[in-house]
Amino acid sequence: MTPLQALQKYFGYSEFRLQQEDIINNILNKRDVLALMPTGGGKSLCYQLPAVLLDGLTIVISPLIALMKDQVDSLNVAGIPAAFYNSAQSLDEQSQVISKLNNNQIKLLYLAPERLFGTESKLISFLKTLPVVQIAIDEAHCISQWGHDFRPEYLMLAGLKKKFPDVPVIALTATADKLTQKDILDKLALHNPAVFVSSFNRANITYRVLPKRNSFDQLLDFLDNRRDESGIIYCLSRKSTEALAADLKAEGYLAEAYHAGLDNATKACNQEAFLRDDVKIVVATIAFGMGINKSNVRYVVHMDMPKNIEGYYQETGRAGRDGLPSGALLFFSPGDAIKLKEFAKVNDNPEQTQIMLNKLNDMVHYCQLPTCRRKFLLNYFDEQAPDNCGACDVCLSEFTRFDGTLIAQKALSAVSRLNQRFGSGYVIDFLRGSSSEKIREEHKQLKTYGVGADISKADWMRYLRELVALGYLQITEDIYPVLKLTEKSNPVLKGEQKVELIASQIIEEREKIELPFDTALLDLIKNTRRNMAQLENVPAYIIVSDATLVEIATYLPQSLNELRLISGFGDIKLARYGREFLATVNNYCKQHGFVSKMDQKSRKRERKSRVSKSDMPATMRSNDTRLVSFELFRSGKNINEIAAERSLSPTTIEGHLSHFVQTGELDVLALVAEAKIPAIKDAIESYGADRLAPLKEVLSDNYTYGEIKAVVAWMSVESRNKSQDKTK
Repeated sequence: MTPLQALQKYFGYSEFRLQQEDIINNILNKRDVLALMPTGGGKSLCYQLPAVLLDGLTIVISPLIALMKDQVDSLNVAGIPAAFYNSAQSLDEQSQVISKLNNNQIKLLYLAPERLFGTESKLISFLKTLPVVQIAIDEAHCISQWGHDFRPEYLMLAGLKKKFPDVPVIALTATADKLTQKDILDKLALHNPAVFVSSFNRANITYRVLPKRNSFDQLLDFLDNRRDESGIIYCLSRKSTEALAADLKAEGYLAEAYHAGLDNATKACNQEAFLRDDVKIVVATIAFGMGINKSNVRYVVHMDMPKNIEGYYQETGRAGRDGLPSGALLFFSPGDAIKLKEFAKVNDNPEQTQIMLNKLNDMVHYCQLPTCRRKFLLNYFDEQAPDNCGACDVCLSEFTRFDGTLIAQKALSAVSRLNQRFGSGYVIDFLRGSSSEKIREEHKQLKTYGVGADISKADWMRYLRELVALGYLQITEDIYPVLKLTEKSNPVLKGEQKVELIASQIIEEREKIELPFDTALLDLIKNTRRNMAQLENVPAYIIVSDATLVEIATYLPQSLNELRLISGFGDIKLARYGREFLATVNNYCKQHGFVSKMDQKSRKRERKSRVSKSDMPATMRSNDTRLVSFELFRSGKNINEIAAERSLSPTTIEGHLSHFVQTGELDVLALVAEAKIPAIKDAIESYGADRLAPLKEVLSDNYTYGEIKAVVAWMSVESRNKSQDKTK
């Protein structure tokens, strides 16, 4: 059997991804391999498929018991005999595994590193009596002290090659910079290894970073239309995971906490409930998730900033492993960076402390980016990327800018007058003329004191972050960061350099799933899958992934031969589950008069490239979606009529029209009755314009989101005009 035939038979795919085929061929030729592939990129298949083809036993070293069970369940369902051997098993269960190994009834055996090389372990001696043909080391970065998740027990693996000198070893990781890669190769003593570094790009994940303000309310906004989706929410502390899980339960969400301080039974119960979709949300510390193969996690949220890019990339990579569109949301506060600097210190090791601090600073830089987030991530891992990915909050945004030179001059002057010795919080209080006792008396006598009183604290925080991102200010890397001027500051202070700041930002939402699937049928086949999973006593996604179900609900296969062409249906799964799925599909199609669409399956959807408005020729400006709505509005159609004609929501149309209030091309009175404006304006001035939901709540049902949005845009114009008048 060829690798491609095995891929179809056991895994249900007709072609390899990334560098899988080359990696597999090297293993089959008995060569050691180091493989760096993105989380969800198909690392496991790189050793699972050779295990099927090789005549003998594959040993898999894995750091977590939960991961072992997950992988073993998936393999057994696919018809590949696999087992794990760990401390969670009873003596009887361990004896059964040993018996199967002696009878050559197991293809893959999963072990923890300490189980293999523990002081009292005789396992190595036993394994040397078996026909071991491959050794796989998953999460290989754990062996490196320069990696983001060093585990001392992984150092035991350093002698592995001596024990099995003729057995090919494959080390796999999703996150390792060049220093960590070298450390992995050195410590494992791999012999003339082939090194494969695949693209780190997870094109189906949309990355977003939001300034942290009332983060629980922000989280509820994000979750509001995701109640039926699985997600992971990461918190910095154990206490906060439990508090947040309790708060989400109170809001009606199926959520549980997970952290290292919980007893093993609780952790196992909560994780199992999540894997089986009985719990939709796990609120966790980073103790949760390594290697978890749950394919239908639709989002990952970080309530606090992670310590480094590697950890962040790996954690966000737990979303969308089935290839369907998914989201990664991070709430950022500069205060998080200050807290984490204490955690970055490594006792009696200044060199490693500096490495950890550098990694933390890279993470802060990512959070404050004014440019494409995906490009930054890929560049971090030494991979080139275009300037616009079309799938992060920066690239999905339409920014309206204004002349913010006066604001910039006030900020830079304040930093200068304070002798570049204070952080953002003090500078903002100084600019706003705070009467707080913490403002020194001598500073209250300075000319700049109070010159920014007309700007809210939240807006000043946003402007300072933007000035840092634009290079007009910099933040020191001390434990208590201080604002400093840069070479670019002086021309601004002298009035020689104009500064443009962001007045508003409209973020487009990507389509959740691009295929035009039948939602009612998808629900039915999900129920069919759930029933099978209960009978097999495994999580539903192990039967087949959500992506496979979406394909079925899109193309409506009517026979086993057609179902075989759906990704994820290999020969084993086709024989086991094919008829049940087909019965559901055929009954549904018969009721509704539908026929198979498998003839359309070969047509690939081209992803539309995004063109920024500045690059767009004037003759193409009519294709601007907001302008289309605006022209229809000017022709006399109302918002609901435009929404119906364009197959968009009325809220989207309101957002389009508010943009033209912002540009001054549309009078706010065209969207809002004059009598309503004072109340909306008062609410905005009292509560800020960062989020519309609290404003709507304050204003009651007599006011629409569209009206509020339009007044926010109008007030932005008014504020901009006032600033410009002052400069004249």
